[in-house]
Amino acid sequence: MPSSSLPLRLSITMGDPAGIGPEIIVRLFAEGFRCDGVAPFVVGEVRHLEQAAACLGIHLVSRTEPVSPGVFTTLNFSGFSIPVQEPPDFHFDGPLEQGQISAQCGAAAWAYIRHAVHLVQAGQADGIVTAPLQKEALQAAGCPYPGHTEMLAALAGDAKVAMLLVGGGLRVALATIHEPVARVPGLLTRDGILENLRLMDSFIPWFGVERPVRIGVTGLNPHAGEGGMFGDEERDIIIPAIEAARAEGIHAIGPQPADTIFYFHREGAYDAVLAMYHDQALIPVKTLAFHDGVNVTMGLPFIRTSVDHGTAFDIAGKGIARPDSLRAALHCAATLVKNKS
Repeated sequence: MPSSSLPLRLSITMGDPAGIGPEIIVRLFAEGFRCDGVAPFVVGEVRHLEQAAACLGIHLVSRTEPVSPGVFTTLNFSGFSIPVQEPPDFHFDGPLEQGQISAQCGAAAWAYIRHAVHLVQAGQADGIVTAPLQKEALQAAGCPYPGHTEMLAALAGDAKVAMLLVGGGLRVALATIHEPVARVPGLLTRDGILENLRLMDSFIPWFGVERPVRIGVTGLNPHAGEGGMFGDEERDIIIPAIEAARAEGIHAIGPQPADTIFYFHREGAYDAVLAMYHDQALIPVKTLAFHDGVNVTMGLPFIRTSVDHGTAFDIAGKGIARPDSLRAALHCAATLVKNKS
């Protein structure tokens, strides 16, 4: 638990170094990131940040080397500096080819996450903010997890986690994540939806929301099934989950038609919404917050937020990537850590 007299130490993992992660990190610091009581630092490798800075036309003034293992290297530029901690168990060999999938970049991203989790578990960081990684690169590196959420859950002792998207005045959790739409009806269960509602009820107050947390629940089908005319999932699965949640004191409301629930959420009728599948949740969030949406992992024993975009290999190294989502993710993490503690 952070001391109220000390700044919050938020680690920013670099993500896949061939993507825009290093670039948006440098731009964030160069543009003068400000958040009261927060001291961000980078978990990654110095050479990639120096390369990103050069791409942006920002020249390194000096580098302060660590005097002992586990101490920051500080990159000093004109008007700002970036503290960096490199993982002790990984070193990137050879040149970095930006915008290219490689096993070494996947291994690097995996190493950065492992070290960031070690730091937060050891009490040397108060939360984690992640830049994007590339799933094919992870697979090429032999990483046993397809993405951030799964690896963080495993490193946290197989925690039960769920994804929450924040942006545009919305907080939207997902009952299913990266699944083909055709599989979604068969993956929805009463117990799975109930577990998500429990996570939301315990997590959403860390945004400063007062209890009872009002959780809107979408239907799966058009018009939330219209009494069974357009599907049975509401009657057979979603309504029983909502009733079970209410029996536990959770203020779950629904199922509501997905074509209207997000409007009413933004107008203040709900504190958060549970959606049934990926695009049902992400279309409204990305429409309203394309550049500054935030991905939050609920259920971990520590706070983790992330940018809500990918590695953008098509623009990596061109000096045009925007740090808006990273900035929003840091502010979101700071709010959650402060209220959690």
